[in-house]
Amino acid sequence: MGEESRLAAVVALAQGMAAAHSSREAWRAAAGGARRALGGSFAALSVWERELGRLRVLVNVGELAEGEEEFPEDESYPVHQFAEITEFLHERWAGGGEPDAWVETAQGPEEGRAGYCHQRVAALRRRGRGCCVVAPIVLHGRAWGELYVARPVGEPVFGGADADFATVLAAVVAAGIAQTERLEEARRLAFTDSLTGLANRRAVDARLDEAVELHRRDGAVVSLVVCDVNGLKRVNDTLGHSVGDQLLERFGSVLSLCGAMLPGALAARLGGDEFCLLAVGPSADEVVKAADEVCRRAVELDIGDGVACGVASTEDPIGPVRSARRLFRLADAAQYRAKAERAAHPVVAGREGPDDPVVRLADEPSREADGERRRFRGRHAPG
Repeated sequence: MGEESRLAAVVALAQGMAAAHSSREAWRAAAGGARRALGGSFAALSVWERELGRLRVLVNVGELAEGEEEFPEDESYPVHQFAEITEFLHERWAGGGEPDAWVETAQGPEEGRAGYCHQRVAALRRRGRGCCVVAPIVLHGRAWGELYVARPVGEPVFGGADADFATVLAAVVAAGIAQTERLEEARRLAFTDSLTGLANRRAVDARLDEAVELHRRDGAVVSLVVCDVNGLKRVNDTLGHSVGDQLLERFGSVLSLCGAMLPGALAARLGGDEFCLLAVGPSADEVVKAADEVCRRAVELDIGDGVACGVASTEDPIGPVRSARRLFRLADAAQYRAKAERAAHPVVAGREGPDDPVVRLADEPSREADGERRRFRGRHAPG
């Protein structure tokens, strides 16, 4: 490959990673770009999980061998079997050297060649590959993982120039990973409540829109639990806002714990003393059970006066749910009734017959005209 071709390959790899919208897409772009740049048939990207002492494969691309998956659930290898990431590379770096890539072949090493790893040779033979080039990925001055590109038996063996080029590609991949991590951290902060660590209103808006669209298209059960922490004003006025914040943090932990009863549920703080759980898939009864547990545990907190909970689920007789706004109105109306009645258990929309008072309250014209009772609905407010 000529100089211009290699430069074009580097640019293509960098652009592919920059266009990724998630870590998985970035990993795939990194491995795929390196495979094409080096003329390999297979490539993988792995991360060194120091706390677990293992090298975990994030993505495999190209011609996969039996048992290999694009995004493996748990393909990992003890670091002591691939000790060059902790020993050989560390020694090279400590001596002022660079974290250069190296080549392995299915025939085994040249005598005394640094970086040789017999486990890699065995893996090449087992999977019908003739050679590989391994490039360490360095992030923030530390070994982050490895970029691995292989060719099948019968193809030309990687040479020194390929190893040098792989080192350059690994540096580009490291820069791309750093950028992806920064973007994901920014997204996380944009969708996270700073006090409780739960999701925020923006995250609920986005997830609920997707959930209702899934319900309309495939009939998925979508349920929303709206919670109002009782007694927050009294706590703030008598014990101070720092104690009030403690109440909100502790209730957030309760909500997160109970939300774990519902696979994939989103626990969120909507603002002030208002929280919610959004579940897609679990039955309405499962959601009500989780909401009841929220109420029970909230009463056991040594500050505050428990919580008022309202539930609305597309599985209950609440009429068509064609918008996120209507499901919010129903859950809100149920919570409003729970608060008015000082209910110890959740109030569930649609469970009191054809003339259910919660459904009637949610849909009454006066509420449309006057606007939502609460401020937290954001873009779901009438308009």
